[in-house]
Amino acid sequence: MQSQLEILKRNVVDLISEEELVERLKENRPLRIKLGVDPSRPDLHLGHAVVLKKLKEFQDLGHHVILIIGDFTAMIGDPTGRNTTRPMLSAEEVRKNAETYANQAFKILDKDKTEVRFNNEWLGNMDFADVVKLAGKYTVARMLERDDFSKRLSEGQPISIAEFLYPLAQAYDSVAIEADVEIGGTDQLFNFLVGRKIQEEFGLKPQIVMTMPIIEGTDGKLKMSKSYDNYIAFTDEPNNMYGKVMSIPDELIIKYMRLVTNIPEDEIDEYEKLMKAAKINPRDVKMRLAREIVAFFYDENIAKEAEENFVKVFRKKELPDEMPEIEIKEGEYNIVDLMILVEATSSRSEAKRIVNQGGVKFDGNKVKSFKDFVTVEKEHVLKVGKRKFFRLVVKD
Repeated sequence: MQSQLEILKRNVVDLISEEELVERLKENRPLRIKLGVDPSRPDLHLGHAVVLKKLKEFQDLGHHVILIIGDFTAMIGDPTGRNTTRPMLSAEEVRKNAETYANQAFKILDKDKTEVRFNNEWLGNMDFADVVKLAGKYTVARMLERDDFSKRLSEGQPISIAEFLYPLAQAYDSVAIEADVEIGGTDQLFNFLVGRKIQEEFGLKPQIVMTMPIIEGTDGKLKMSKSYDNYIAFTDEPNNMYGKVMSIPDELIIKYMRLVTNIPEDEIDEYEKLMKAAKINPRDVKMRLAREIVAFFYDENIAKEAEENFVKVFRKKELPDEMPEIEIKEGEYNIVDLMILVEATSSRSEAKRIVNQGGVKFDGNKVKSFKDFVTVEKEHVLKVGKRKFFRLVVKD
């Protein structure tokens, strides 16, 4: 049991409590491990991989993982870390996002050992009396102990009653599936503790709380999030995934290795020592990291090709062999209009930002202003950011 405990504790931030976990493990039965995810966006990224890898460790040790897709709670919106009320999603938006969510999680989890549940199954069947009864099991004073709620209250920012109900709804998920352990990022600690309290109110043993670190995105500052455009998605194509990993700051290399790869701990320790002693180029270690991540989501051959492409394009300053070919009419184009036309960006504001940061080149020449026009005559190469190339071909 000690070896199992050491594996489960590895890289964990909060464990409430180790003594309770030991007691459950001594029961010599598969523990019920809960991960709740709201499909507020359709794609998973490496930030999600940190928790999913810990769940896989539970599975490998014989425990039962329950992945709860919050199709009901996503319509409320988790207020964690928010300084404003989160817009509610429609049922249709939630459904579309949920379609791909579980399948992406199975890139890490063992599908045959994972139970997938949708919390509308129990929350959607509650009537108003049930909600009032649930709300009566927790106090406003305890709810306002939550940092983001107390901060918003002190600043005069509105807090909706629905946001108070969110932690209770998430807690009731733990009641419905009788969770032994709930796992998630450190930002979920308050919600998990509410879950312990509500389980006790329903006569259950309180769940063990386990939180994992939140990794910073490619900017090295903010947590990885699609909202911050600093994410590495499970579904990124290999060259883009490799290039994104290579863009992370050097100080994040070891953290990424520990949290999102299967590189052995002794190897990671050795890389850390060599970098601290300046006996190895961090770029080479980062290339190992990028190769490992691409190989995990694709395979070794594809990872090798992505590395070769990166070396060719970014170290030798050559154009990639393959890039999207876009047919286009001859003429003059405003650079922002052109970027939107070839779908290089999702919005005009993003296009302007990239141009202003010097990130757009047309036939190798940097575009200086988002007001500039370029002439399309025969065949041209448009480069957007560090990794996006487009071959523009004039229609006959």
